[in-house]
Amino acid sequence: MTPLAPSKVHKRDLSEVGWSFQRARNRKDLFSALGFLLPNFLGFLLFTTFPVFVSLLASFTNWDIRPGVPLRWVGLLNFRDMFSDPDFYQYLWNTVYLMFGIPFSIAGSLILALILNRKLRGIVAYRTMFYIPTITSGVALFVMWKAIYNPDFGFLNLSLDWLISHGGINWFRENLLHTAPITFEQLPKWHLDPDWAKPALILMGIWAGVGGGNMLLYLAGLSNIPPELYEAADLDGAAPWAKFWNVTWPQLAPTTFFVVIMSVIGGLQGGFEVARVMTNGGPAGATTTLGYYIYNKAFLEFRLGYACTVSWTMFLAILVITLIQWRTGSRYVESAT
Repeated sequence: MTPLAPSKVHKRDLSEVGWSFQRARNRKDLFSALGFLLPNFLGFLLFTTFPVFVSLLASFTNWDIRPGVPLRWVGLLNFRDMFSDPDFYQYLWNTVYLMFGIPFSIAGSLILALILNRKLRGIVAYRTMFYIPTITSGVALFVMWKAIYNPDFGFLNLSLDWLISHGGINWFRENLLHTAPITFEQLPKWHLDPDWAKPALILMGIWAGVGGGNMLLYLAGLSNIPPELYEAADLDGAAPWAKFWNVTWPQLAPTTFFVVIMSVIGGLQGGFEVARVMTNGGPAGATTTLGYYIYNKAFLEFRLGYACTVSWTMFLAILVITLIQWRTGSRYVESAT
């Protein structure tokens, strides 16, 4: 057996030393990275994972923080009570109804992004102006819109009175907001016909959503479209609508897919701040969403176990709808791009 040449032995030793040094350096970097990540990871476990796990267990109990109510396991009793509660279906319908403004909000964001994507003087200032409501406190916006909808001195009613000599609309039935809860059957007929509360909130949601994050996403998507596609369309003599339908819209399919999914999730989860600040869920529960329903059950009636049941039901509904959107929407994105 021929021994290795000294030069080869030296090179092999250097290679082994190099690999050992690299492994030690990688191990040191790993420990350093884990040290930086550990506080955030522990916070996630303590303040997110653990409460979620506790809420899942609580949904099968009669957890009630009122004195004299012992904690016990009730199994699926909370789910039975929830599905037999007519208020649950009414508030579920309210949640879905308020989501009817999502398509208009997305369409408005796209139109606004197309306008603001042009190279015009002062375009940055216009983009900032349309985005400012998004970074403003939600409570401040809701208070402002409540003043706009005021039946006596609100800007909207004064404008309607000036335009069409309309006597004004009591959008949220102000006289009913702070009274004891009553059912729809107990209300006089004139309180129900017409019901302006939900359309008013939808209009406000469209105004707030048009110039927000969706507009920025569409602006980013428009900036990533290759200009060669528009040049080819110009050579073919395509009209503006044809260029939008055959070039812009297919290239924005991934952005639209993401915007739709996040908007639907936000719509199913939302409605709490609006109801809490503007309407207290009234009139007669007309603007109470599932989010506000959970708050009332947990922190006004102290039925935390039941509130956790509604929360997990809403989570499962969001999960199923998102999976359906993901399966159908991903096919459209693949075919469009």
